[in-house]
Amino acid sequence: MRFTLDQLRAFLAVARTGNVRKAAEELHLTQPAVTARIKTLESALGVELFDRSAAMRPTRSGVALIGHAEQYLKLNSLIQRDVGHPEQVASMFRIGVSETIVQSWLPEFIAALRAEFPRLSIEIDVDISRNLRDRLLGNAIDLALLMGPVSDYRVENIPLPAYQMTWLRAPSLAVSDPARGAPVITFARDTRPFRLLKEALLERYGPSAVIFPSSSLSACFRLVAAGLGIGALPLSLAADYLLSGQVEQFDPGWSPAPLSFTASFLAAPEAAVSGRAAAIARQIAVEYDKNN
Repeated sequence: MRFTLDQLRAFLAVARTGNVRKAAEELHLTQPAVTARIKTLESALGVELFDRSAAMRPTRSGVALIGHAEQYLKLNSLIQRDVGHPEQVASMFRIGVSETIVQSWLPEFIAALRAEFPRLSIEIDVDISRNLRDRLLGNAIDLALLMGPVSDYRVENIPLPAYQMTWLRAPSLAVSDPARGAPVITFARDTRPFRLLKEALLERYGPSAVIFPSSSLSACFRLVAAGLGIGALPLSLAADYLLSGQVEQFDPGWSPAPLSFTASFLAAPEAAVSGRAAAIARQIAVEYDKNN
C-alpha cells in the first residue's frame, strides 16, 4: 500500500470543503488533478473514501482516514521544522496584512522570515482586517496580521502589542476639541477603528463631530500635516511627523481606544511554518513596540 502526501492533502481538502472545485482552488490545482489524486488514493487503500451521490461526503472509511491523514501531515510538518533545515522549506507562503502593520514593522518581519526560510516564496496581500479574516477562513492566505482575534475554533491567535492612539494636529491649527473646528481624520469607514471612534465621538459630543475617513494611513498623516483636520491615529506611526514638527499631539481629555492586533493562522495539520511565522511576527512586533 503506497500513498503520497499530495494525495492526503487532496483528500483532506475535499473532505473539508465537500467540493472538488473548492479543494482545487485551495490547492492551486485543476479539478481533474484533485480527482485523480483521490482515485489513486482510493485504489491504494482499496476502499471508497467519498459518497459521490452526496456532494463528496466522506464514507465511513473516509471519516476514519481524516484523523490519520491529519496526524500524518502534522508529523511530516514537524519533522521538516525540527529535524530538517528551515532553509530547505520551499513553498508559497501567503501573508495578509493590515496597513497599520505595513506602515510599522512589516519590512523587518519579512526580512526575519526570509532569513529563516530563504526558499519560501512570499506573497503579501494588504487589506482591511475584515477582508483578511474572510480570506484566512477561506484558506486564501496562510497568516493574517490583523486587528484580532479571529473568533473561530479553527484559528490560532498570537497576541501582538497594541497600538496606542493619539490626537494630532498641525501646529498652525488652533483646534483642541474634536467636536468643532475641523474634521477628524482617521481610518477607513469599513474598519473597526472607524466604528469605535465614531461611537466614542457620538457618546461624548453627539452628532456634531465630523469624521473624515481615509483608506490610506499615509494620506491621513499628510492631510493632518496640511492642516485639513485633526487626526485620531496610531502614535508610533507619527514619529517622523512629530520629530520634523509637521504635527503635534494635543489632549482633549480622552484618547481613542488602543488597537489590538494578532498573528492568526488556521490550525491545520501542516501549520508548522505558519506557527513559526506567527512567532517571528510577535518577536519583531515586541521589538518595534519597545523602540517606539
